[in-house]
Parts: sequence; structure tokens; C-alpha cells
Amino acid sequence: MTETLMNAADRWRPLTELLQALLERIAAELPGCLGAGLTVSRGERPLRVLATAGVAEHLLPAQLAHGGPVAVAAATGEPVTTDRLFGDSRWPELTREAVFDGGPATAAVRGAVALPGYWDEDGSFVLSATLDRPPGADTLSVLLRYAKLTEMTLVVAETATAGDPDQMLDLLASRAAIEQAKGAIMALRRCPPEEAWQTLRRASQEFNVKVRELAVALVEHLGGHVAAQPEGTPEIRPGAPAREAAERLWSAFTTGSP
Repeated sequence: MTETLMNAADRWRPLTELLQALLERIAAELPGCLGAGLTVSRGERPLRVLATAGVAEHLLPAQLAHGGPVAVAAATGEPVTTDRLFGDSRWPELTREAVFDGGPATAAVRGAVALPGYWDEDGSFVLSATLDRPPGADTLSVLLRYAKLTEMTLVVAETATAGDPDQMLDLLASRAAIEQAKGAIMALRRCPPEEAWQTLRRASQEFNVKVRELAVALVEHLGGHVAAQPEGTPEIRPGAPAREAAERLWSAFTTGSP
């Protein structure tokens, strides 16, 4: 890959208005929302702020520098909520002064929520919102409803800005394989898409194989034949390690192991 997603930020400019509109819709649906943000990363690269609305313009850079729900969600892969953004013992260095120099804009900030997600095997994102009250029972539900739209927007954005046609085809093939495997896991385990994706990622890390190869190997193992792949895209051919990982993953499913 000659130019990574993060280094190609200027080429994303035509899509920033769409992403900001998405964040503004999230903010409008959350009572007491003061701002929403989207941070992204690829591979081992650190999180970067991609789009913001409201106070997230100031809060997200501060969280990446001093810790906060966004950083914790990205590190753990789990949603994070807090009733007290400033003063939470999980991120003691994130203070009002660190964000706003103690200005009056901090007075309304109270709760916050961060939801991690992925758009392919190397790309991750965190949707976050800041509130003037503790998060409610439906706060995470609102973010979850927008997570899929965010995921697909990022897929389209990266595909559209890829300079190499072969890279675009690789992205599409990888995405298709992962979606097939997620669907199979969801059907077998009766779990939501987020859990299916986490299952694939954990297995790929445990067995040290690429997610896309594991995805194809799992679909082929379950179907007993070569998996159909999008016409015109590079064929993903799982190696022996990926096939072994798929068999062991299936064994874990059938024996009731996590």
C-alpha cells in the first residue's frame, strides 16, 4: 500500500461533510449531547481524529493526548461509558484545564460514551459522544444504530480514495469475504454483527492468520466447497494455517467454547 489511509487525509476532503452530517444526526438524537466525534486508525498506527461536531473538536485531541473513553474503547475493543468525563479515575490526566484551559465551555460537560468498531481487518474506528448529563440507557443504542452506517461510509471512502485499482479490488474482495463469515457466525451463534466480528478478529490474532483468509476458510469449511467470491476481484486463497484455524474455530463453536 503506497499511501495509507491516514497519510491520505486530504483526499478524504469531499467526504468530510458527509461524516460531519452523520455526527450531527447522532448529536441530534441524543438528549443533552454537546458533541460527537469519529476517530480512526489502520493497523498499528495511532488513532487520528477524522470528523467532529460540537465540543468534540476540543475533546477528541485532548483524549488522544491524555486518555479518556475514546482511547480506552480503542485499546480494549469494548464500549466505554462514564458519568463523569473529568475526574474519572480511569484517565486522571484528562482534566477540564487540559481541554479548555479552564474556560466556561467546560461547565456543561458531564457524561461521555465511546463505541469501537471496524471497517475491515486493519481499519478501526471509535464513535463517541459527550453529554451534559450521565449517559442514558439508550445512549449506546443510538451509537450502535449509526455504527454500521459509519462502517460502510469508511469502506466507500477508502475504496474511492485508493489510487491503485488493484488496491480497490483487494479492499472489495476482503470486505465481501469478511461479511460472508460474519453472517455465518451470526447464524451459528445467534449473535449480533459486532460479536461476530470480534470473534473473527480474536481468532485471527490467536492463530496469526489474516482475517480475510480465515473468513474464506471458515465459509469453505462450513459449506464444504470453495467459497464464491466477487467477480472481477482477486481471489483470496486461504493457506493451511487459515484452514486449520477455521476448523478449530468451528470445533469451538460446536463444543460450546467461546
